[in-house]
Amino acid sequence: MVVNLRTKKRLVSRVVGVGLSRIKFDPERSDDIADAITRQNIRSLITSGAITIKSSKGTSRGRAEYKRTQKKKRGTTTGSKKGRKGARVGKKEVYVVKVRALRHRLKVAKDRKEITNPEFWTIYKKIGGNTVRNIAHLRSLIEEIKEHRKSRT
Repeated sequence: MVVNLRTKKRLVSRVVGVGLSRIKFDPERSDDIADAITRQNIRSLITSGAITIKSSKGTSRGRAEYKRTQKKKRGTTTGSKKGRKGARVGKKEVYVVKVRALRHRLKVAKDRKEITNPEFWTIYKKIGGNTVRNIAHLRSLIEEIKEHRKSRT
């Protein structure tokens, strides 16, 4: 005798919290499943193996991985690049990276007590205003401040 287990499937989905398509009943234990009325009965059937829950299907990353490996194989030498420098790395991104590096170096100099707090802030403002070109320029500015301090005393 074939038993209609649609309502049982719905109950299992509510108990476990999965979709109907992921629930699988053991056909040999269909009588036990049909007798199960309470949520506790359902849970015991799951632990005994009469009811199994299929694992969820995810999006396959196979094609994406293949594409990434193909992209890595292609060269990015000077002849292969299309567009100007700003098309690959934007001006703002370059500026942000530079400013962060300079501010970090400036903080290190202040922590080492190479410069005082007011001197720190004058250079900090110059960095924000894009006056300081690079770390070598920053180093030279700090040296100038040191020399100026020595000449005053």
